[in-house]
Amino acid sequence: MTVNEPSSPVCYASEADDIYMGFVGREEILAALNELLEAERAGARVALASAKSANDPDYAELMRSVRADEARWCAMLSRQIRRLGAAPSRKTGAFYKKALAIPDPLERLAFLKRGQAWVVRKLESLTPRVRDEALHADLREMLESHRVNIDRAAAHLEAEH
Repeated sequence: MTVNEPSSPVCYASEADDIYMGFVGREEILAALNELLEAERAGARVALASAKSANDPDYAELMRSVRADEARWCAMLSRQIRRLGAAPSRKTGAFYKKALAIPDPLERLAFLKRGQAWVVRKLESLTPRVRDEALHADLREMLESHRVNIDRAAAHLEAEH
């Protein structure tokens, strides 16, 4: 009687470390999430200040909407960082002071739009390397939300010119 031997050894890839498999490791994820959190906090604060000082009701409404969206992502990032066993950063990104130094509302909106594009680039780079399905889904949703905000800012800027 012949015993059939498997033609290849058992694959343990599902048990391999994330870094070994080409995914981002825990420390790099936490650093990226905290960097994004600081940027989102800055964006929320810029949008709030811009809404409060706005003379144009459409601009004010756009800024309130962006502020709510940025606050939503701050909460998600903080939740995910805590879920990974770390403490969320309490810092606000340097973007905040740079943006508030721009007195013209439309120039500030253009700067905010560039900040949103920076977040999109970070997320486009990070998301494909995230193995954690829940975090991946949240980051994809955040990415799409920022693309929408960029389009809304561009439409407002186009309407004003």
